[in-house]
Amino acid sequence: MVTTTPRKSAEEAASGAALPAGTAERFAGYALMGMPFSSGHYLAFRHFPASSIGPGYRSVWVRRPDGQWTIYADAPPDRSCARYFGSALSAARSADVGESWDGPSTATITVPGVLEWRFALSTSPATRAVGAMAARLPERLFSSGSVLHGMGMMAGPVLRAGKLRFAGVVPNGQTFQAQPRRVWVVQSASAAIDGIDAGRPGRLPHQEHLRDFWLPQRGLFVADLGVAFPSTAAGNSAVQPSASTAEKSAP
Repeated sequence: MVTTTPRKSAEEAASGAALPAGTAERFAGYALMGMPFSSGHYLAFRHFPASSIGPGYRSVWVRRPDGQWTIYADAPPDRSCARYFGSALSAARSADVGESWDGPSTATITVPGVLEWRFALSTSPATRAVGAMAARLPERLFSSGSVLHGMGMMAGPVLRAGKLRFAGVVPNGQTFQAQPRRVWVVQSASAAIDGIDAGRPGRLPHQEHLRDFWLPQRGLFVADLGVAFPSTAAGNSAVQPSASTAEKSAP
């Protein structure tokens, strides 16, 4: 597999991310799947430059120590992550989401008045093994729910990230398939959330999940990422965003 860096993968996605094949609602880009902190906070980041349902967008997911989730996105809730996860949130808010890379493997993510998050990424034998497996997988198998389910079950223990699921059902009822092709681990990170130091990266006492989507117990960054929601494909009875998503979008 050709060696690249997280920053280069991000730049390539920003200039030419290709949507997964099909007629379902689809996205392409990269993500920091999530990472827990010793304070009980949890953070995740998504950047999907390509979207089949609207403009590309960035989003930040914040779980506060009381267990409540908020998603901040620079696209409307019904065109971003809250379309699929809104029923599990306490709020879905429109916000400017900043992203800057100051090295091949270091980035800062910001939400004004809410978040400043810096992280450094690295490879490991486990990330290289998972990436090599994904590179050998025929493209047609990336749309197989059973294959993706098996990949997630294998990748979680190998990456020491707890449970991972790359296929299943999200809180708003749509089926999902996540197709990561490259992976890095977070080597170090710091964050201030609502002006509070989030502490050191550290596992939560109980791993978080939003229905079938499990949040990793260590920081994982994935690129060359496709995401599809097969139940929304033409000919299926697509599950629409819940009414509560719109209600939660108010500041």
